Amino acid sequence: MDFFIDIQNKIKNSGLLIFCSLLSVYFIFHGISGDRGLLQLLYLKNEISEAQKIAETYHNQKVKLEEKVKLLSSSSLDLDLLDERARVVLNLVGKDEFVILDSDDNK
Repeated sequence: MDFFIDIQNKIKNSGLLIFCSLLSVYFIFHGISGDRGLLQLLYLKNEISEAQKIAETYHNQKVKLEEKVKLLSSSSLDLDLLDERARVVLNLVGKDEFVILDSDDNK
């Protein structure tokens, strides 16, 4: 019986230690896997890098389109590009030309 009383006294005396330990475990757990934890930080860094890659591809496409628009402007007109765009957009073909369609173009 004295053994159990000694254990109860030790538990009562170390209640603050147990409380602090549980509180530490709680904060460590949420610091790693919480909404603002380490795992969420790694996930968001990955999302940011993917978004930056997508933004880079869109930026490159924008630059290419701006170059084409510049070539089609009235100040510096590229006749070959104008001819190519007219054929694609308006489906124009010369009288002495033949059109060969790929099977991929029909889809």
